[in-house]
Amino acid sequence: MKIVIALLFMLLSITPVHSGESVSFENYLRSFDYQERSNMKIGIPELLNLYKQGRVQIIDIRFREEYQVYSFSSIKNIPLNELPDRLKELDMSKIIVTVCPHYDRAELARTFLTLKGYRSKYLVEGLIGLADYLRGDRAKDFINDMKP
Repeated sequence: MKIVIALLFMLLSITPVHSGESVSFENYLRSFDYQERSNMKIGIPELLNLYKQGRVQIIDIRFREEYQVYSFSSIKNIPLNELPDRLKELDMSKIIVTVCPHYDRAELARTFLTLKGYRSKYLVEGLIGLADYLRGDRAKDFINDMKP
């Protein structure tokens, strides 16, 4: 009986990372493992596939000035420093993919969102990689695939 109670207590004290509820950073770190390390990342082909299926919301977390210089029409801009105040703009039913030129700020945003209970990933190749990937025929193919 003591073992059952101990196991039950242990299960109740573990907060799933993607439960929709906030998790403390300490608890997130305690539960961090190889699976979470894998889950936090997404590559371009998987991102584009999920985007075509309507299963992701892509958030560009660059500063407004950076976004004004170049942007993707299908990616919403919420600068990293505005993210805590703009969570209501995110769709909890989708995987939130954060992007920036490389991935440093995107990873900060992803960690914040994960701790807030969102299913979130960051784009490993960053916006620079995405822009490079979607050049020429790939851009045309992607746009054609999005048409009804």
